[in-house]
Amino acid sequence: MQWQDEKLQIASDCLAEETPIALVYNGVSHAVMLATAQDLEDFALGFSLSEGIIDQASELYDVDVQVRNNGIELHCEIASERFVQLKEKRRTLAGKTGCGLCGSESLGQAVHYPSRLQSQSLFTATSIQRALKAMQAMQVLQQLTGATHASAYALADGTISIVREDVGRHNALDKLVGALERNYVKTGQTHDGFIITTSRASFEMVQKTARAGISLLVAVSAPTGLAVRVAKECGLTLLGFAREGRYVAYSYGERILNQ
Repeated sequence: MQWQDEKLQIASDCLAEETPIALVYNGVSHAVMLATAQDLEDFALGFSLSEGIIDQASELYDVDVQVRNNGIELHCEIASERFVQLKEKRRTLAGKTGCGLCGSESLGQAVHYPSRLQSQSLFTATSIQRALKAMQAMQVLQQLTGATHASAYALADGTISIVREDVGRHNALDKLVGALERNYVKTGQTHDGFIITTSRASFEMVQKTARAGISLLVAVSAPTGLAVRVAKECGLTLLGFAREGRYVAYSYGERILNQ
């Protein structure tokens, strides 16, 4: 039922689904995320890279998607060396009693600054505006449900090449990172474009973008203070409140050419 025009009426609606997705590495469950159950192989690869579980796509040997009654398990087979490191990290977190982020006892342990980006690419305001405008029409789930976030990869000229959607903003970005890496393995095409996110730019969104080697993150909403500091530290250009005809540059705004 919906109330419209001052009366109740029967209506149908299309809803986005939140599905428990378990990420299992070499037989050991690592994390459970609530996510949209599509592009799951992209999600597994992107999450593994963004979280530092693997350093490159070749270290993820296989992803087996297993549907259960209460959710989906992504069984990821990773390189033995990476699995040993993952088990050590899990032991470290399990032994901590502090109430900090992810079980860490201090900010220094919790906030891992990405390596400084080598790229100092220049982009144009026109390209950013072109990508923002084109992205809206490519958000299929958002148009159907009004309940999803999206992350898009745009070429330097503003052409959108890949879009991934999810109920969670971090999940959408992980899916995009995974799709980009899979494309790089197939074609060798380097990441010289930029990322747009429909969400705010949190520290994690900046971190994931920088770890993917991409030097510009464009967010339609605001950044957090920590996100700005991390962007400055790692050499990432960060734009917020990016809408038609406007944006606010929070780091390295001089890399955006007014043309």
